[in-house]
Order: sequence, then C-alpha cells, then structure tokens
Amino acid sequence: MPDDPPSLLVKLVGPCASGKSTLGDALRAAGYQVKQPSQEHSAIQDLWRRFSVPDVLVYLDLDFESLQQRRPQNHGGPERLAEQHQRLTHAYEHCDLYIDTSGLTPVEVQEKAFAFLEKIKD
Repeated sequence: MPDDPPSLLVKLVGPCASGKSTLGDALRAAGYQVKQPSQEHSAIQDLWRRFSVPDVLVYLDLDFESLQQRRPQNHGGPERLAEQHQRLTHAYEHCDLYIDTSGLTPVEVQEKAFAFLEKIKD
C-alpha cells in the first residue's frame, strides 16, 4: 500500500460482484477518495463522469463463472451480466485501469490497483 497516497478521486465501475466494494474499502483505508457510481444499473452511458470527473477510472470485470461462485443465489443469469457489460461500455472505453477479477483474490486485485496508483503518483 502507498506510504503517502495522493488525494486522488478514484471511481470504480464494473458488473455486480466484480469486487468494487471490497476494493473501495481498501482504497479508502489507504486515504484515497473513492466513488462507486452504479453505472451497471444505469442507461446513462457516462454516469461515471457526471457530477465529478475522476482522476482515475478503474473498471473491474468478471466472467459468468466467477459471478456464479460469488453470488450463487442471486446472479441473474448470463443475460444480466451481458446487459451490465453493455451499460458499462462507455466506462470500459475510457477506463485508466482494467482488472479482470475472475480467479483473483481480493488481495491480488488490491495489489494490482495499488501498483497502478503508485505509478501514476510518481
């Protein structure tokens, strides 16, 4: 984790169960400003940048198998994941960091995010 994190605004987007809340908690604990717009539920393609443009846009993704493992009772099927991906297209095209969280632990996802943030801080 960074020793002296800059006051960056990091926005996290991605399908449900991709790890946004977990990563957001870790980033906040390290001193980052974090927002999680519900882009996956919105028909407004650029919701992620409305109200405030982030310094860093992180897109967390996952495959359907990982979604089933993380939310076995409430995943909505592959159609719901495809719909969320469609709603997230604009954010995906503009993200600064893309992390496929499929098969990764929360710590591995955090390591990737912190490594990226350390690079841009310098």
